[in-house]
Amino acid sequence: MRTISHWRLLSGLLLLLAGRAQAQITPPAGPATVPAAKPAAAPPAAPDQQPAADSARAARWSLHFQQTVITQWHANFTAPYSADYSLQPREKAKTSLTSTLFIGRRLWRGGQVVFNPELAGGSGLSAARGVAGFPNGETFRIGSADPKLYLARLYLRQVWALGKDEAPAADAPNQLGGPAPTRFLALNVGKFSLADYFDQNSYSHDPRSQFLNWSLMSNGAWDYPANTRGYTVGAVVEYVTPAFALRAATSLVPTEANGPILDKHYGTAHSETLELTRAYHLAGRAGTVRALGFRTVAGMGDYRAAAQRPDRDLTLTRVDGRTKTGFGLSAEQELTDEVGLFGRLSWNDGRRETWAFTEIDRSASLGLSSAGTRWRRPDDRLGLAVVANGLSQPHRAFLASGGHGFIIGDGQLRYAPELIGEAYYSFNLPRQHATISPDYQFVLHPAYNQDRGPVHVLALRLHVAF
Repeated sequence: MRTISHWRLLSGLLLLLAGRAQAQITPPAGPATVPAAKPAAAPPAAPDQQPAADSARAARWSLHFQQTVITQWHANFTAPYSADYSLQPREKAKTSLTSTLFIGRRLWRGGQVVFNPELAGGSGLSAARGVAGFPNGETFRIGSADPKLYLARLYLRQVWALGKDEAPAADAPNQLGGPAPTRFLALNVGKFSLADYFDQNSYSHDPRSQFLNWSLMSNGAWDYPANTRGYTVGAVVEYVTPAFALRAATSLVPTEANGPILDKHYGTAHSETLELTRAYHLAGRAGTVRALGFRTVAGMGDYRAAAQRPDRDLTLTRVDGRTKTGFGLSAEQELTDEVGLFGRLSWNDGRRETWAFTEIDRSASLGLSSAGTRWRRPDDRLGLAVVANGLSQPHRAFLASGGHGFIIGDGQLRYAPELIGEAYYSFNLPRQHATISPDYQFVLHPAYNQDRGPVHVLALRLHVAF
């Protein structure tokens, strides 16, 4: 790729800055590094309980770094027809890269500011088009593969303790080490990703260390508000106790479907999210259930109206103030000390244009995650999951008429649910603060089309974190 020298220069600069800062600003609360992969398969005993740290002293700074490189390829597959928004039946491997600095600074009691500059480049298969449950969660739907440095997060977090009980919190990305209340109220205001707070499934959430597929990152039918790169501006309120947590958010949405610019006309364009998290124990094993609801207001197009137009142009049916509503259920259950089970079920009304995430109106997933303790690799991870994605009747009729959204549209459609299976194995390399993960995905009926596929997708992921 002609931009590879730029990649090396910019990512090397971030690595250098991170290394110097880590040497100069060492948080007093515990070690300055964290494992590259998420810890053991078991979820916490209570929602959002802070992980234990080696020290209870309050840290003034937190500094971490991550870099993820993913190369992905699919075998040739049968496709009697294709269009501009189809997964191409033959193409070369594609590579994506992200590098992030996580900087946190304590301002006063309970207050901190978070700043995350991020570098991203590369591209997904077929320009990240042609599969609703797209197989690489680290790539974006952007026109240029050139790496770009941008602001991912900049927000203020204020925590008010609601009792005297405290537990030590580990120094982690965007989390300061030191004593933290077990019952608290928190307010987060600024730029962030809503996925930082909602649907935090322990086994299936982070494409940098877990499953790669978009519909395994969160509830597939949650059209969560974000710009093209996955970030928004807004406010999140959290009420957290050892037994349950309640979160509510209001945030901006993009000016157009999957657009890079957020709409500042809050009166006619905004999104609200509400989630209740409940911890429990089943046969002495920890589990967590999450119930999420959302409502988005934006200038969306209407699928029925677009299907009746001669040009099938969805953008010409957009009207300000239209709404999209939906819900998601997520559960995780520890089965043994090494193995955990998870599942999700989500739905949205599917009448109006998908605005931010991906073209999924119904989704169900089930999977397992295991540590490698039985084969003497306790820090390795093995993951297996299956997903079924679906569309509303107006959405599928629109695609069948020849229309397209911002991620799928083959020019015609013989509808069937999009079925995906994924398996990954993460080799932990502790001395390098890294993991290497081969990944395989099987996609049946890509973009809900019985006439195309199936598709076999292979990937190799390198993730460095400290």
